[in-house]
Amino acid sequence: MNIAAIIQARMGSTRLPGKVFMDLEGEPMLVRVVNRVERAAALDSVIVATTVEPADDPIAEFCAARGWPCFRGSQDDVLDRYYNTAVVHKVDAAVRVTSDCPLIEPVIIDRVVERFRRDQAKIDYVTNSRLMPLTFPRGLDTELMSFEALKRTWTEAKDPSEREHVTLYIYRHPEMFKICKLDNDVDCSYMRWAVDTKEDLEFVRNIYNYFGHDRFSFPQVLAVLKQHPEWLEINKHIQQKEV
Repeated sequence: MNIAAIIQARMGSTRLPGKVFMDLEGEPMLVRVVNRVERAAALDSVIVATTVEPADDPIAEFCAARGWPCFRGSQDDVLDRYYNTAVVHKVDAAVRVTSDCPLIEPVIIDRVVERFRRDQAKIDYVTNSRLMPLTFPRGLDTELMSFEALKRTWTEAKDPSEREHVTLYIYRHPEMFKICKLDNDVDCSYMRWAVDTKEDLEFVRNIYNYFGHDRFSFPQVLAVLKQHPEWLEINKHIQQKEV
């Protein structure tokens, strides 16, 4: 079984354009995301999925230079981009990760994949986010869908928001899909670790400047934030964009 992480990435961003190439302790954010995802032992492969737009040529060229698999598809129909990435790369289950999550946790990815592998006949979709109540920081969002669930979603989802947000159709229709949710032991949902704004970038840069590398763990970041609770104030006021 080929379980692949598909990392969606593009240069365009309404709040922070070009963020995938913004520096985090000497490397672009995209490198930090890929490095961390690649440390998930349960994955078979990691693929970057960008768009066919000329503005995203630098992402495709960067992937080629780094030797990373890269698929190019629709800019707005991200669901179609994911589905065709899975088809071309013969993916049996896809782990969805976004390129603006440079603190993404390999151990959480492993937990999600292992939960699916353990009982895949009874599971279509596994997530540590999306479903209330949330317990992980925003920015550690990890979702896995079987290829069958992805194909059904690609076939049936018609609403433009369901084409843009890959898994929205799945968790809007729990009666149609077998869904499993993983929770954290402690509620950390008030923390914002994703990068959508310059404040988010400042927060994440504090983490990277502290460690000087990308090999830190989720518990280590929590420990640092206990020492520096003021860092959480930097982007506390940022609201997640509504679907």
